[in-house]
Amino acid sequence: MKYTLIALFLFALLGCKTDSKEKVKSVSIKDDVTFLADDKLEGRQTGSDGEKEAAKYIAQRFENLGLSAKGTDGYFQTFSFKPKTDPHQEVNYTVKDGDSTITGTNVVAFLDNNASSTIIIGAHYDHLGYGAEGSLYRGEAKEIHNGADDNASGVAVLLNLAEKLKTENKGNNYLFMAFSGEEMGLLGSNYWTKNATIDISKANYMLNMDMVGRLKQDSTLAVYGVGTSPILKQVVKANNSKFKIIENESGVGPSDHTSFYNSEIPVLHFFTGQHEDYHKPGDDPEKLNYEGMEAISEYIFDIISDLDDNGKLPFRATKNESEETPRFKVGLGVIPDYLYDGKGMRIDGVSEDKPAKKAGLLKGDIVVKLGDSLVTDMMSYMRALSTFDTGDKTKVVVKRGEQEIEAELEF
Repeated sequence: MKYTLIALFLFALLGCKTDSKEKVKSVSIKDDVTFLADDKLEGRQTGSDGEKEAAKYIAQRFENLGLSAKGTDGYFQTFSFKPKTDPHQEVNYTVKDGDSTITGTNVVAFLDNNASSTIIIGAHYDHLGYGAEGSLYRGEAKEIHNGADDNASGVAVLLNLAEKLKTENKGNNYLFMAFSGEEMGLLGSNYWTKNATIDISKANYMLNMDMVGRLKQDSTLAVYGVGTSPILKQVVKANNSKFKIIENESGVGPSDHTSFYNSEIPVLHFFTGQHEDYHKPGDDPEKLNYEGMEAISEYIFDIISDLDDNGKLPFRATKNESEETPRFKVGLGVIPDYLYDGKGMRIDGVSEDKPAKKAGLLKGDIVVKLGDSLVTDMMSYMRALSTFDTGDKTKVVVKRGEQEIEAELEF
């Protein structure tokens, strides 16, 4: 699996140009996801051969779109680090001086409109390989974690936006970045902000897409960072005609926009929610909502268009909600539906052999009481959960349809 894999794939998508005036065929969002989340890339773990192949593919896509290279070596910006834990032996890392140093690669491109400020559009492209730290897979057999939603989806929308912006909205320059090392701690985006390949003081705002591939039937879309500049909340609302928007003001969260917020750049982060395949081998391309991704790309483009003549946005600091998050000694064994805005905490997935499963809780149940505590939202659920220790027994009340069901729990 060498560079020829990329060349053949792009040749099949773009076709052979027999006439210099012949238009190059557009590459679809689905085409990009299909390549990035293929088994041949072995889950794109940071530093692996599969991640390098993904980086070459993204760089080739940038070049075909007519974007200038803006890394430190063409489109690439490499960075090296030592992992906090030993990497999986199966992964072929770039090893430096015989030690365990890993080299990640950001892929960076620029669209110069001779403007005074630059919009940064980013998405991470690394994932978990065969199940690196952070995997929720508990099977015995080794399986590839393709990360179609996390985050081939974000990269595909980024590339789609790059194509749209080539000929529109000239009020800003655009820097497009596919980050490495996100799964290992926002490493690539953090490195770039400290080693920026443009004048970072001229950065206008940053847009981040992380897990935008599974828009649900109710069209709920989370948009985080709306408080990081005074105009953002209004713009997010004014340009929406398709989505049920869940807003969050904070510029801090578990994705790459945080690195830019910490550099005092306004941010917006787009997210369609967690699901039962999150950080598991089942996160594959056929499960994505491609029409939903197209709609999200159009929505982000409309936001950019609305802000095109607004000049450089002022930065505003927001409350860091993660500092208030309680610490836990136990877990219920569920995936919360972070986009649910009703009363209680809705379950989006139940893990095998965990307290919730043993108590008979199901996907779609809404937790309304845990022990003696009423659960009205995610924060009250977390506060209630933080009071329990291993071996504790309690009761949980869930709403299932129109019924309220009480069950015994043991942590």
